[in-house]
Amino acid sequence: HVQLVESGGGSVQAGGSLRLSCTASGISSYFMGWFRQAPGKEREGVATIHSAGHYTRYADSVLGRFTISRDNAKNTVYLQMNSLKSEDTALYYCATLNGAYWGQGTQVTVS
Repeated sequence: HVQLVESGGGSVQAGGSLRLSCTASGISSYFMGWFRQAPGKEREGVATIHSAGHYTRYADSVLGRFTISRDNAKNTVYLQMNSLKSEDTALYYCATLNGAYWGQGTQVTVS
């Protein structure tokens, strides 16, 4: 069983940065992703990464501002978020791309 734990959320002013982390043992073989859900909106994919970190993909809305990475030795996936905008405000989740495992979410608020 994989238990994903996100951290690093918080409140920041527009233009600021945050780095989210997602940690769990046993995730090195999984493709991973970050997703977000804003109040009243559907959950959307933000970024995904290959199991060994070779390939990444981003939603158009975050391309050039967010960077997904991973350190399999530390069982951790990261989401570096720069140039944050108010529309980035949401609950951010990490998950395995097969949908089997999801974290509890970490709140990001941009004002």
